[in-house]
Amino acid sequence: MEQPTQPGLRDRLEATFWERHANPWSAGTRILVYPVLMYAIFTRNRRLFAATLAFIAVNPVLFPRPKRTDNYLSRIVLAEREWLDEGKNTMGLDYPNVLNVLNIPVTFYAFASAIRRNPVGTVLGTLGVMVLKLWWTDAIVKKTGVTGSGPGDESSDDSVGE
Repeated sequence: MEQPTQPGLRDRLEATFWERHANPWSAGTRILVYPVLMYAIFTRNRRLFAATLAFIAVNPVLFPRPKRTDNYLSRIVLAEREWLDEGKNTMGLDYPNVLNVLNIPVTFYAFASAIRRNPVGTVLGTLGVMVLKLWWTDAIVKKTGVTGSGPGDESSDDSVGE
């Protein structure tokens, strides 16, 4: 008789990453950190720039696993996980991945504007990056049908919804 295999260290770390990143505080602050990064570049504030990069690095595991994931911010993280687990790419000419492709020049524009200290270009570029990213995440939430889970939800995924 075949014994059930225990998940390896990498699988456990990856599960922990996604479970904690599904915390709405993680997803929400991750969205809001981009304008802070652009502001740090625009103002040449090295400390803020370094702190922002450090926050981006630790953000996905900074917050605890959420008790419920039936909110929009958790659902976008769960949808991204499901999208990637299904072997789907994040870049391409198909919808919604084309939104990420379009985001490349917009990101370059935002960074160039911040470096040149062009306030209008920095704001417009930053907004463009955020709109395209949120459009992509919203599209994959709809395509995957992820709903999240709440307390007492019988279809809840115990690995995330606790």
